[in-house]
Amino acid sequence: MSSKEVANKPHVVCIPIPVQSHIKAMLKLAKILHHKGFHITFVNTEFNHKRFLKSLGSHSLDGLPDFQFNTIPDGLPISDEDATQDLSLLCESIMNNFLAPFRDLIIKLNDNVTAATSPNISNPPVTCIASDGLMLFATIVAEELGIPIALLFPFAACAFMGYKQYPALVEKGLAPLKDESYLTNGFLDKLIDWIPGMKGIRLKDLPTEFRTTNPNDLIFNGLLDVVNNLHRASAIVVHTFDALEPDVLDALSSSTSMLPPVYAIGPLQLLLNQIPEDPLKPIKYSLWKEETECLEWLNNKAPNSVLYVNFGSIVVMTPQQLVEFGWGLANTKLPFLWVIRPDLVVGKTAVLPVEFVAETKERGLITSWCPQEQVLNHTSVGGFLTHSGWNSSIESLCAGVPMLCLPFFAEQQTNCYYSCNEWGIGLEINNDVKRDEVQKLVIELMEREKGKEMKNKVMKWKKLAEEATAPHGSSSKNLDNLLKQLQKKKS
Repeated sequence: MSSKEVANKPHVVCIPIPVQSHIKAMLKLAKILHHKGFHITFVNTEFNHKRFLKSLGSHSLDGLPDFQFNTIPDGLPISDEDATQDLSLLCESIMNNFLAPFRDLIIKLNDNVTAATSPNISNPPVTCIASDGLMLFATIVAEELGIPIALLFPFAACAFMGYKQYPALVEKGLAPLKDESYLTNGFLDKLIDWIPGMKGIRLKDLPTEFRTTNPNDLIFNGLLDVVNNLHRASAIVVHTFDALEPDVLDALSSSTSMLPPVYAIGPLQLLLNQIPEDPLKPIKYSLWKEETECLEWLNNKAPNSVLYVNFGSIVVMTPQQLVEFGWGLANTKLPFLWVIRPDLVVGKTAVLPVEFVAETKERGLITSWCPQEQVLNHTSVGGFLTHSGWNSSIESLCAGVPMLCLPFFAEQQTNCYYSCNEWGIGLEINNDVKRDEVQKLVIELMEREKGKEMKNKVMKWKKLAEEATAPHGSSSKNLDNLLKQLQKKKS
């Protein structure tokens, strides 16, 4: 490729929220945009850049001449800890500290347009931004530069629609909560019938950040700001596909939604699978070192016999919850693969009783992190006990694996509601975890009729996801329309 060809490429700067799941979704979108002819600058925080190099190897982010990684500081105290940063501190820093360094980075990229990134290749000027939808500062920078910005919400459309209701919750006096009793007095069971495209939803099924009693709550007010400024974007991307959420997507695309064009582009991994020889395939997504020995272990298990358990990269639980889960799994007498991060238990190292270890050593495997998509697609895995994060939910759907859902916070509640009630691919576990309930639901998922029904349903959704990401499928068409939107000149 000549330097002239590179200089004429559209150049998108991609910036995710600096947590595992959001980085993974944005990096997948960036790879797809690169395949479609975009020059990519992918922005991590300095902290996460170091974590990637530690987990994936010192050359893991070398990229290509037209796919470069860059960094900005996160404004938090320097740390070498290999763990998720404090979320409230991180959110506060995103709101207060990211604007200036991100603006400076884009100015620097444009100043370096003629500087060689390799002997004959120039860096094209920045023509658009793809930002995580929860970060308002990127929209401000795009407006200053007069370039388009696409906001990626790495969520289902139903979760995005849930967040979009936050201003209405305030107007109707439903948020913030009057006092702590509203968390337990049945208030959250209230049916809300005014959300377009969403039927049967209760307050408790909406993303949880509105459940605060503090009118000055930083995260809730930050989300209100995000929702009230969505109209300033050029495009909104949700990580879903048309057939999965037609009613919500129709409502989001109607003239009354007051939104820029909304594109359902997903599942992202299935779109990536369409790229025959992806030069970016070696670039992985994990901030933790993945232990691949579990794949060997799975090779020796019968088809659909193993329950996979993983609560994602951020969720923390109490020591009591951990023990109840452990004994619930042990009492099923079924094989399981359980991911227990070192920081899974609040303020402690996660330790299970020696009796549990002795009881399950022949049929259970515990690991600290694993290549989740490979695990879910392994023939031995028959069910997934999950926190209902959206990456995990859509990866399970794509693998044809039904779920047990235990949502903790944010939009996990909405994902759980839809998985269990609308799509028929999940069973909900009560948040007040008891071993008997865990045992009963695991057996129902893995061995009973209900589990078979869910397996049949999830296989149908898997097929529809594959159709959506085929060359002429809905997600592929939506992607092509997004590319046109990103290359329009701003008026």
